[in-house]
Amino acid sequence: MNAFLRSIDTVLWGRKTYEIGLKFGGANLGLGPGFRNYVFSRKPPKKAPAGATFVRGSIRAFARRLRREPGKDVWIMGGASLIASFLDAGQIDAFSIFVIPVFIGSGIPLAAPRRRLLPLKLRAARPFPDGVVKLDYDVRPPRAVR
Repeated sequence: MNAFLRSIDTVLWGRKTYEIGLKFGGANLGLGPGFRNYVFSRKPPKKAPAGATFVRGSIRAFARRLRREPGKDVWIMGGASLIASFLDAGQIDAFSIFVIPVFIGSGIPLAAPRRRLLPLKLRAARPFPDGVVKLDYDVRPPRAVR
């Protein structure tokens, strides 16, 4: 995880995920010094906590502005609705997905359900001794499903 955190300088959060991150010691999740933190919320607080900028509005416009700024990679920390919004705006370039070998029977989806087909190209697969596998995919342009 340390190598991953060194590769990013910006974290995009859904509001609920951000609030959970704060409860679990947010500095270890990219909230510390040296990281830009943007929290997406329909109802941002009147005063944002130190180290966080609340964003409301067009995902596409925000992403285009962010891409023009110098910096490292960006981590979309969640939630599923935020990831889906960036997918639908065509603003996700890659996924790093960790497969953890435990069947839980239910859970939170990676992206909010919607009829979409998202072609991915496997760039790398790395197994770890504990059975976890990290999969790195490049995102190809999304296609609508009819």
